[in-house]
Amino acid sequence: MKFIRLFIIFTLVNTCIYAQETLSYDVSSPDGKIVLTCNPAQGTYSITRSKKTILQNSKLGIIREDEDFTRSLKVVGTAERKLKEAYVMRNAKKKSITYTANELAISTKTPTGKRMNIIFRVSNDGAAFRYEFPEKDSSLRKIQSEQTSFHFPEGTLAWLQAKAEAQTGFEHTNPSYEVYYNMAIPVGTPSPSANGWVYPALFKTGDTWVMLTEAGLERNYCGTALQRLSPGGEYRINFPQEAEKIKGGALYPESTLPWITPWRIIAIGDLATIMESTLGTDLAPASRLKDLSFVKPGKAAWSWVLEKDKATIYPVQKKYIDYAADMNWQYCLIDANWDETIGYDSVAVLADYARKKNVGMLLWYNSAGDWNTVKFTPRDKLLTHEKRVKEFSRLEDMGIKGIKIDFFGGDGQSMIAYYHDILTDAAAHHLLVNFHGATLPRGLQRTYPNLMTAEAVLGYEMITFGQDAANKAPQHMVASAMIRNAFDPMDFTPMCLYKIPNIERRTTAAFELATAVAFLSGIQHYAETPDGMSHVPVEVKDFLKALPSQWDDVKFIDGYPGKLYVVARKSGSKWYVTGLNGEPLDKSLSLNLTFLKNKTGKLISSGNNNDSHNGFVAKEIKISASGELKIDLKKNDGFVAVFE
Repeated sequence: MKFIRLFIIFTLVNTCIYAQETLSYDVSSPDGKIVLTCNPAQGTYSITRSKKTILQNSKLGIIREDEDFTRSLKVVGTAERKLKEAYVMRNAKKKSITYTANELAISTKTPTGKRMNIIFRVSNDGAAFRYEFPEKDSSLRKIQSEQTSFHFPEGTLAWLQAKAEAQTGFEHTNPSYEVYYNMAIPVGTPSPSANGWVYPALFKTGDTWVMLTEAGLERNYCGTALQRLSPGGEYRINFPQEAEKIKGGALYPESTLPWITPWRIIAIGDLATIMESTLGTDLAPASRLKDLSFVKPGKAAWSWVLEKDKATIYPVQKKYIDYAADMNWQYCLIDANWDETIGYDSVAVLADYARKKNVGMLLWYNSAGDWNTVKFTPRDKLLTHEKRVKEFSRLEDMGIKGIKIDFFGGDGQSMIAYYHDILTDAAAHHLLVNFHGATLPRGLQRTYPNLMTAEAVLGYEMITFGQDAANKAPQHMVASAMIRNAFDPMDFTPMCLYKIPNIERRTTAAFELATAVAFLSGIQHYAETPDGMSHVPVEVKDFLKALPSQWDDVKFIDGYPGKLYVVARKSGSKWYVTGLNGEPLDKSLSLNLTFLKNKTGKLISSGNNNDSHNGFVAKEIKISASGELKIDLKKNDGFVAVFE
């Protein structure tokens, strides 16, 4: 009897332990198609879409210096709720956005009693989760690693950009998210860089597309990436390299409690769902700015990309102000060394001249510190709050509307805090911000609407530096529009309609024009010069003069990363349809535009030699009653069409 009682007790204990280990929780999207299943005790989660596996058992958890939150977690409570949030964006693919999701919060504790909550949200276009340490404690906690992973099924393909190693590249300015994409590679392929892969990361498993990114990156966490190795298709969170910080500042996450980590975002669906998704800003904190009167998206003239350093002189910049005014563009950017080649006093004169022509002046700055060796100036003027207030007050008095800040040092926590500090202080002095040589914005443009754009892409300047980059440009530009630009504004600085000095352009002029609509940026800096624009037909100039500075809605029409991108953007009552052919192949497209059926519009495309004007032809077109529009594209060609 004693043996039997012991056996029963042993069995019950093990049954309880087994039940705890196997207890799982589900949260589904409002339409029921996406289901996320979590097992906190085992530290895993998985995702299905229409009952097909999208992510296999993937890992959850955080390892802090004082506790391991990846195993032996006991669930102490759960809470569910339905979310519906509406917000407005000024520099995104949509203006008025509504985020609807189901949320599941699971409260856990470790064997020693320390608490961690895991918060899941599932919407019709994907899933997201983050960790929360709810206890209150003023002592500093430090995270050693984040165990989060994304485990894709065998056969999944990936479109990924390697993260350059810290302190490499021009004047030690990497990582700056300026690398070509690896296209359609098998999951598990190692990154060519020890620093892993950057976000956004795009995958295709079966007929489902998945895009990974993060948002809600506060000043108390580092920017993350995906690790170099992904055995079996399992991608783990990667923390930045040692050099990616401000000297004496934090590299890995550290904070007092309570503490909330960034959202891990997994956009899921067909390609149209991914391209139209707004999860990158849905999960970002709401605007922290009270005064938005100075936040005005627009288009900018910019001399440096084609004319380089020699153009940063007073008479040339005055010519570019006239150019911007003639094109109805809102801004003109003066690039590096303006403080030496023009000077503050003369720039103030230029700013006053520009104001009278309804053009706002933007000025370049070097971000550094000691994390780069770039000599371009102004330098070292933004490193502290006191220095920023002094400089920004001066710029505000001069009538300057915004700043472009270049050559940041990576994704360490102290560097991320620097971004937040700049945006906060700039807003206090009514300055718009453009980050160059920088990290991915990760939704910061919602939290700080004065963040107009960021580079974080191998942009147009590289095309001007060498023929190899120009040869790769069509495919790279299509991939960048669909991946890098999916959630965050991208300062690619596109559109050379005439000639690139000493470079043979591989794209047609119509392709270049199409990037003005395909690429999203709060301020779109155009590469074309006043001389180049003088060779453009009046129909194209008129199109650019009337082009909206922000968009109300978006519809993905057709495409494939690196090969083709056709998208429609709405402004007021007008729809702009644009297409980019990233391949050296002629294509005949049959586009489904049922939302525009029977409408008449104007098409600008590449013409035949006998009917085109400097590479362009403009003509009236009508969408059929069925909503079909047929478009023929040459190799590396593009088009734009406007319907009202």
